Amino acid sequence: MRNNLLTVCLLVFAQVLVCNYLSLSPYLTLSILPVILFALPTKYGTVATLFIAFAMGLAVDFMAEGWLGLNIVALLPVAALKRALCEALFGDEIIEREESFSFEKYGLGKIIFGIIVCQALFLFIYVWADGSSAYPLSFSATRWLVSSVAGVLVSIPLANMITKEDR
Repeated sequence: MRNNLLTVCLLVFAQVLVCNYLSLSPYLTLSILPVILFALPTKYGTVATLFIAFAMGLAVDFMAEGWLGLNIVALLPVAALKRALCEALFGDEIIEREESFSFEKYGLGKIIFGIIVCQALFLFIYVWADGSSAYPLSFSATRWLVSSVAGVLVSIPLANMITKEDR
């Protein structure tokens, strides 16, 4: 990810716009925050990734969602598992070299699997924390599934765009 801070800030702002102006259905919660975390270079350790996740979640919660802490509580587990997920998918060398992944280097399948894991974990916690006790299980499960599929479909081209290798 080139120009990390600027790119992250612009993508968080895009997430705020999506939350504020793109409410298509109560079954759909579209979030690009998990893929932003997943695409961060591994030079940021777990602690730094947790701080970045907290800041991103706080910014979106404060400017868009209304429930302060909802995105934070859903993003922190994704940040905590990011390094282990990257190591499992891409091997030890990505951690040792402190680099980011790219579609060209690691292939479509591994990256899509990582995006699916990040989106599914984020949305599972998000839907649960957003009042799953107030809704029937069928609504919460459908919301999780629809949101996960939509999130993955949006995240794949976004991940490809933000992880392009410099040539």
